[in-house]
Amino acid sequence: VAPFDAALGAAEPFSRRIARNTQALLIEECHLARVLDPAGGSWYVESLTDALARAAWAFFQEIESVGGAVVALDSGLVADRTAEVRAGRERAVATRRTALTGVSEFPDLDEKPVQRRPLPEVPAGGLPTYRPAQAFEAYRDRSDAALAETCTRHRAFLATLGPLAAYTARAGFTRNLVQAGGIEAVDAGPTESVQDVIDAYAGEPVAVLCSTDALYTERAAETVTALRRAGATRILLAGKVDIDGVDGQLFAGCDALAVIGAVYEEVRS
Repeated sequence: VAPFDAALGAAEPFSRRIARNTQALLIEECHLARVLDPAGGSWYVESLTDALARAAWAFFQEIESVGGAVVALDSGLVADRTAEVRAGRERAVATRRTALTGVSEFPDLDEKPVQRRPLPEVPAGGLPTYRPAQAFEAYRDRSDAALAETCTRHRAFLATLGPLAAYTARAGFTRNLVQAGGIEAVDAGPTESVQDVIDAYAGEPVAVLCSTDALYTERAAETVTALRRAGATRILLAGKVDIDGVDGQLFAGCDALAVIGAVYEEVRS
């Protein structure tokens, strides 16, 4: 178990102690080392283990065929294989199929940064280090820098259509997504007309329509036109409904990093 602040720099005595104690609790009080094997004899687990062993053995044979581990490292064989795995994991993180709690899911814009002494420089060479959260954290750092400079974060406007029950689910989904990049989401609240949405709009360059499919059919096109006139340069829609004039859609499995990047492009321009 690594200290909770290991990614920020040199871990402090408190975080190192918590990490040690966590391991002791898991072993001595949760009896993690004494559990039975509930999957023992399972055809699925046994077949998966067999497939993993065969794949690993095939890779070891490939390394031996090129001349051993040193040659495989120098030739880039190992780096290429790890890059393939990394690309797949990056895609899963970007689309939030792999959730990072506190980073890509349930981010807290009000948390205070923790300061730690930097780690000493590591010798050059070897495979590059990789942390799945680093792409989201780069946007969050950018947002924190803007907050420190201007006392406000970049914002996206949630054009909520209809009563609270109509937009809550999609507004919550959208807020969670954009806040993962450090973007504050402000919504119009319950609205009964397009004019209510425009009255709540405060000039944010990016707006996201949030409501039910039925209300999208009734009001979305008119709302998009009104938001364009009011100054919105990029308008998205939470869901998978085709509406004229919408620049993109937000849905489970969409590329969250691409969405966040597009928001920052609009803010910068």
